[in-house]
Amino acid sequence: MGHTATAEAGSGGLTATEHRLANGLRVVLSEDHLTPVAAVCLWYDVGSRHEVKGRTGLAHLFEHLMFQGSKQVHGNGHFELVQGAGGSLNGTTSFERTNYFETMPTHQLELALWLEADRMGSLLSALDEESMENQRDVVKNERRQRYDNVPYGTAFEKLTALSYPEGHPYHHTPIGSMADLDAATLEDARHFFRTYYAPNNAVLSIVGDIDPEQTLAWVEKYFGSIPSHDGKQPPRDGSLPDTIGKELREVVEEEVPARALMAAYRLPEDGTRACDAADLALTILGSGESSRLYNRLVRRDRTAVAAGFGLLRLAGAPSLGWLDVKTSGDVEVPVIEAAVDEELARFAQEGPTEEEMERAQAQLEREWLDRLATVSGRADELCRYAVLFGDPQLALTAVGRVLEVTAEEVQAAAAARLRPDNRAVLVYEPIDGTAASDAEATDEDEEEAAK
Repeated sequence: MGHTATAEAGSGGLTATEHRLANGLRVVLSEDHLTPVAAVCLWYDVGSRHEVKGRTGLAHLFEHLMFQGSKQVHGNGHFELVQGAGGSLNGTTSFERTNYFETMPTHQLELALWLEADRMGSLLSALDEESMENQRDVVKNERRQRYDNVPYGTAFEKLTALSYPEGHPYHHTPIGSMADLDAATLEDARHFFRTYYAPNNAVLSIVGDIDPEQTLAWVEKYFGSIPSHDGKQPPRDGSLPDTIGKELREVVEEEVPARALMAAYRLPEDGTRACDAADLALTILGSGESSRLYNRLVRRDRTAVAAGFGLLRLAGAPSLGWLDVKTSGDVEVPVIEAAVDEELARFAQEGPTEEEMERAQAQLEREWLDRLATVSGRADELCRYAVLFGDPQLALTAVGRVLEVTAEEVQAAAAARLRPDNRAVLVYEPIDGTAASDAEATDEDEEEAAK
């Protein structure tokens, strides 16, 4: 094994080292002996942005296929072995990556590594028409249950399509279309695996109560013989102008419990100081019951039952600021929209108060530290920064970068980006008789909606 240990860097004493196998697999280790558990996280550098027209949803479909058995582990064996050993596991797909993860008792770490290596190296031997059809149906049912047959379920998909132009690699969401899922063939799946599920297109992080020397020996034993593959093409360029230049709008008439105003604002790419400034702006404006929009719309005006503003961070394309407001009673959307625009304009003109900055930075700091404090959360962040930004150490210093952002930068981000000519708007109007005066909002988790 050829390896380089990166210089220690940390937040709260956390450290990580990076190593590389001869076949290109990057390995990141972070010791944490607080509890006798270990997290294994494997990120493949493939998501929906790598898909081509007519084959959307293939990355997400393949995430499911990875749990359908491999050469040594048949059927549902991966779940059975991990859960039988006292562990937990799952996998998710986004625009920019597909990840697989297990949290195990320390003495079962070798099992998790063997399982991940077995399907990375031998899944094709178990991939057949039966497993393909089985998981195609599972994904189609997931689409029905989480997108097509729930109130506001297609909002994420519709706003994404509005925000990124036709032909843009982020124009479609990872769930894919029904037509494309039906069109996917077994050979499509096999080609997809050969192209993207290679060790030189992956990062493996292992965090927790580990012996680094023994862990690296297991990694070399199980992953070292898997051949690399050089057929991957880079994703299409996702760059766009800083602002949309006009407002894009769509009205949706559906059976929903209340009128809703949703909008996506084009914001800076993840990994930049400007993105952190935008995150702080959205936190002040719309994160939690102390935010400006909640205080204005829900508490003061009582025109909404819920109001939120959050950030979908993206590294290969502009990030999106997600506004979601559910109206109260018979309130019309234009009333809500006027109040939102008034609050955004006031914030852009005056900027945040000292108290708002302190509270927002403390909130984001707590969220980051909570994430890094768990072995599974830290493993995921180490993979994310390694895959998307080339350096896992950046995960351990992210908190400090958020705290360095100034109030002036936050105000400038809002003035430049949170404008009517830089947003895609979705207005939900209930079909007659479906609105409920006591409707409660169901906030959508964008990371899960992208799955």
